[in-house]
This record gives sequence, structure tokens and C-alpha cells, in this order.
Amino acid sequence: MTETCSLPAVLAGPILRRLNTSRLTLWLALREKADVKLELFPANGAHQAYELSKEDTAVNWVRAGESLHYLLIDLPLNAPLPHDSWVSYRLSLRMEDEQDAGWQDHTVWAPDLCYGNLKLPGFRLTSKVSSLLHGSCRKPHHDSGDGLVAADKFLEKHVERKGGTAADQARWPAALVMSGDQIYSDDVAGPMLRAIHSLINKLGIYEEQLTGLEIKAPDKASDLYTHPDSYYRREKFLPNLEKNRALWTVLFGGVEKPIFTAVHAHNHLITLAEYLAMYLLVWSPAAWQLVETDVPGGLTQEEAELYQSEEKILAGFTSELGKVRRLFAHLPVAMIFDDHDVTDDWNLNRDWEETAYGHPFSRRIIGNALGAYMLNQGWGNRPEVFSQGLLQEMSEVFETPGTSAYDEFLDHLFDFEQWDYHWETDPPLLVLDTRTRRWRSERAGFLPSGLLDWEAVTDLQRALRGKDAVMLVSAAPIFGVKLIETLQKLLTFMGKPLMVDAEYWMAHPGTADGILNVFRHRKTPDRFTILSGDVHYSFVYDVELRGHSRGPDIWQICSSGIKNEFPAKLLDKLDHLNRWLYAPRSPLNWLTRRRGMKVIPRKPVGTAHGRRLLNAAGIGLVEFDEHGGPQQISQLLPDGQQVVFVRREEEARWD
Repeated sequence: MTETCSLPAVLAGPILRRLNTSRLTLWLALREKADVKLELFPANGAHQAYELSKEDTAVNWVRAGESLHYLLIDLPLNAPLPHDSWVSYRLSLRMEDEQDAGWQDHTVWAPDLCYGNLKLPGFRLTSKVSSLLHGSCRKPHHDSGDGLVAADKFLEKHVERKGGTAADQARWPAALVMSGDQIYSDDVAGPMLRAIHSLINKLGIYEEQLTGLEIKAPDKASDLYTHPDSYYRREKFLPNLEKNRALWTVLFGGVEKPIFTAVHAHNHLITLAEYLAMYLLVWSPAAWQLVETDVPGGLTQEEAELYQSEEKILAGFTSELGKVRRLFAHLPVAMIFDDHDVTDDWNLNRDWEETAYGHPFSRRIIGNALGAYMLNQGWGNRPEVFSQGLLQEMSEVFETPGTSAYDEFLDHLFDFEQWDYHWETDPPLLVLDTRTRRWRSERAGFLPSGLLDWEAVTDLQRALRGKDAVMLVSAAPIFGVKLIETLQKLLTFMGKPLMVDAEYWMAHPGTADGILNVFRHRKTPDRFTILSGDVHYSFVYDVELRGHSRGPDIWQICSSGIKNEFPAKLLDKLDHLNRWLYAPRSPLNWLTRRRGMKVIPRKPVGTAHGRRLLNAAGIGLVEFDEHGGPQQISQLLPDGQQVVFVRREEEARWD
């Protein structure tokens, strides 16, 4: 492990999380515990300053390594901040291991944190949401631009270079919504895994014991990292019991896939330390200052060539992480998991769950991923549901991962049912947990589970009462591409749901009827803006109830991926066939569960004639009218383009 004081003080962050006029939540990862000083400078209000000791109740710590301490500041304010006003802030730290240095702000540990000539980072609390950014699916080694960098460029345009305030404040987004797959734990590049192992060593992230897991692998994590099969051959460690072989593997294009079903699972993350290190490496440039990515020994020539090609792509990814850190420091960031944050096809059906949770090794991997998600993502969404007792338990077991106490803590996480959350914006932001509150099929174990069980649908209906408009976040689109859903249904009928990731809202009768009834309910909001990702392409649908004189007005907006794309030729064919088979007047529409609704696709301007699906990495931008409905929907691309999705009556004006 490196000498502590030679490490960056701030390993990741600050990331703004849930913010409102009376309470602020910020997340950081530090090398050591620190006293905190937060100063707020509203453009239209009085200066506020808070000096918090390491032991203050507003300062929450979890330690995961000798030089890895997670900090969540959840601070009630002495006086409310003004709405619709720029608030500059200064975050200063006094490190426990460097008291003589005194207070150090971002000019020391993140000198590139501010936009333009501004001296301080800042944010804006909106009384009414006029716009927001959203997206999902960010794979570091995908050979495309980074949508988070596109989001940073958008903010940079709207910051005034003089005077320290935001220019064109009406267009400043109310939030950045990340609707899943912030990491790809099941599809990791070789150089990324090498960086992860290097960072684990530099930070002294605690050793995990792997004994008693019924696997052919070393007994401890450090030996796993240096094992000859640790790079590009990790599927050899995954459980493959002969009695469960039909479940552990499926035939996919002539290749058997293990229960961890990503096609590229050869570098699947396994230990808690690996999950924690990856979050640091995808969010912050600071962690990359510490790592080495020299080619590991024992690779075949083909693996070595793949390693080198991945290294070139990752070099571009890491070179722009300073912009990602800057983005996170200026917008409230809402997060929710999807499957790749844990593993591909996570909780897809009852058979998968019974098998994966029934084996101690696969259960441990899923638990490690969920623990890392809680610490890096879930904690800041809804801090009040994570009690001091739970955080204390987490700190204790994270120092000895792999013990029986650690496995008991993971059992508590598996039973936890408060990953969903509401932010009281206007319109309110409701974020669904479509991964752990699933409706398991009672007909057959291989059939897809519903994305929400009956209790969760009921909770959703209750949360919607009395609201005129709502922004609803569902990782998977509620209204997806009908042809693709038909193919998923067909392959599920053939007993191969894992081949096509058969996870869509209409796959389970109970969930499908439940969510459609939510839209039909007489006390439902007048306007639903549904924000989704998951699918690696982007689209927009206007949805109308058939046979009704009015609303609710529903917009299904999918932005995916942030740094990922669908195979281009295949998507071209699917898009063409879908338009031909499921045109608005096609009788095939009456064979779907959505037959009571009319789904009208929008066109992405500038794409080929007739295209409805946009296959381009980027970030979604939704701009709202005064009633809480979208007035313009677009995708911001890393090269600076803005692709607008237009209704049919507008096509002549835009084309």
C-alpha cells in the first residue's frame, strides 16, 4: 500500500445528490477521515457556513480500506436557500492525517472543478423543472463518445464566464437522472480490471475471504487477482454444478453462457473490493493517478491483442473524467440500478433467482455488487432509510469481507425494499425499483418475472394520487419496441428467455395489467413523463388511451446508452420491420397487451427517412412546459450535435 499522504485527498467526488432548499446531500470518497467546512453563497440570499467535525451527525462515514473512506454529508440548513437562484459553494476539508495543512478546498484537490472563469462550483434549485438530463448504460471500453461529457459541454454553454452566476438559468437542468448501468460489472475490459487490482493494492481495500464458497478458486481475494485465469478466463471460476447444468448454461449462437450470462463475462467482477474500485475509476480522474495497467503475464496472443485495443479506448475515456467529475459537482444526480450494475439478467426469472441465490459463490458476487451499489449510489438517493446502525454494521463488516458476519449483512441487503425513492421536485421525480421487487411467475420458473410486484404497483398508485404531472423513472421502457418485445416473447415461449434478455413490462400478465391500470385510473396524473434506458438505443413515443376523449398524456422517453450502442445493422432491420409490422393502423397492434393504447413514435431529426430509433451514444435532454409536460425532447451527442425528436405534424418543418 502507498504512503497515505502521497495519495489524493479526494478519490472521487464531490457528487451532488438529493438537494432541496432546506437540506443538502453530497457524496465523496476520501483517503482519510476529515473535518468538513461547507460554505454557501446564494446570488440572492445570505452567506451560510457550516463547520462539521468528523463526528458530527450530519457527517456519515463508511470505511472500506486503509485509505478508502466514504463520506455522505446530509446537512439540514439553518436557513432555506432561495429557489431559482444560483448558489455557489466551497467545500473544504481538513484531513485527519494532515492537520498542519489546514483547510483545503477544491483548488488543492480538484483544480479543474469549476466552469470557465468561475472561482467556485455551484448549483440551482428550481421551483419548477424546466429541463433535466437523463440516460443509462455507460460502458467504459465501448468505442464511442461519452454522453456525460456531452452533458458537461451543455452545462458549460450555460455558465456565464463573468460574474459567477449561471447565464440562461431557465435552461439549467434540474437534475441528472441516471437510470441504470452506471457500471458494467459483467463486461470489464482487461486494462480496467488491471487498474482495479492496482487501485485495490494502493488503497489497501480490505481482503475478502473466499473459503466455503464451493468454487475452484483461491481462498482469498489477493490470490484470485494474481491467478493465471484472473484475466479473460474468469468464467472458469463461476459455479457450474452438473445437476443444474440446464440452468447454469444456455446455448447462445453455439456458445454456452454461464448463469452470469453476459456474453463478455470473462472479466466479471467478483470481490467487494473490485466493485468498489470500479466505481472510483469510472467517476474520477484522481484514482487513475494511482494505477498501473501494464499487460499481465500469461495472456494468449489473442488476449494480449484484445488488451491493447481496449487500452486505447480506455485512454480516451479516462482523459475526459475531469469533465465528468465537474458535471457531478453542479447537478443533483439521481441514480438507480439495472442489471449490469450487478450482473446481466439479474433476477430475470424465478429459476435464475433460485439457482443464483442458492449457490454460495454466486450469492456472494450478487451481494458484493449490491453492497457497492448501496455505498456509491443508493445512499445518496434516500439517506434517511439507511440508519446509523446499518451504516455502522456496514463499516464493521466491510473491514472483514467474507466472514459470516459479512454474509449476514448481505442477507439484510437482499431483504431490503427501499431502493425506490421520490424527490419532491415540481413535477415530482418518482424512481422505480424494477429489479428487486419483482413479480415471480407462478406458471413456470423460466418465464420472465414482472418488473414490479403487486405491492409495488399499489405503492406506486398511492404515490401518484393528487399529482397533476409526474416524472417516472423506469430502467426498462414501459412502452418498448413492439417487434423486439414480440421476439422476446417468442424465445421465452421456446424456453430461451436468457438469449434475448426478456425483461419488459408486458412480459408478465400481472405487472402489465397493473401498470396499464395505473394509467387508466381516474385519479391518475394528467401528464406522465416516463424516463427509461436499458436498451442501447433511444426513442420517444407519445401514448394515448384509445376510446378516451382526453389524457392522461404520456410520453415514453428512452435515452440509451450514455456510452454504448446497439449493433447498427441489426437495429436498422428491426427498426424497419417494426415500422412495417406495427404501424399505428396495423391490426397487429390489437394482439398486444397495449391494445387499449395508441403509441405514436417520434422521428429523430437528421436520421434516415422513416427512422424512429436513434443509435448514438449521448445524453437525453427533456425541456418542460409550464404544465409539467415535455415541450422539446432531444439527445445530446458527444460531438456537439443535438438530435431533436419531433412529432409527425412537425416533420415537414424540421426535415
